[in-house]
Order: sequence, then C-alpha cells, then structure tokens
Amino acid sequence: MFNGRLDPRETPLPGQDTFAPVTSRFYSMHDVTHDDERLRRAHAFVAAGLADGSFTPVVDRVFEGLDAVVEAHRYLEAGAQAGKIVLTVGE
Repeated sequence: MFNGRLDPRETPLPGQDTFAPVTSRFYSMHDVTHDDERLRRAHAFVAAGLADGSFTPVVDRVFEGLDAVVEAHRYLEAGAQAGKIVLTVGE
C-alpha cells in the first residue's frame, strides 16, 4: 500500500492482492523541470489544452481579498480541497 501526497490513507494499487506483476511509476515536477526538452514539451501541451478549452481547472473555493490570505492558507494546509484554491485581489 502507498500513501497519497495529501491523503494520509493508504492507497491500494491494482493487482496488489494477486500474483500478477504490477509496475507503478510516480512522477514529480522535478522529472520534467530539470530537463529543458521535457519542460518545453510539457509547456506546449498545457498551453494547447488551455487554449482549446480541453483543460478546465476545478475550483474548490474562492477567497476574496488580501484579508482572506490567512484563512485561505489554513484551508490549503488542511488538505481537504478538491481542486484549486483561488485568492482574488482588487484591481
């Protein structure tokens, strides 16, 4: 069993309870950001997805104004969000 990064519960992987060989690979941002070509390709992929609308961010909660910074940070630290946390500031 493996633990998720934000979730302390154990995460079962398919095939763990059988004799079938299972291979899993976990990636971190450093796998991409330390390689200039991979970073360029990743940037192009994300930019294209945002431009054509196929990537739509999920927003969990919006905090309004700089006065909400502490509350937003506490919410983030709690790890209960399911999506992005947005902090808006005046124009």
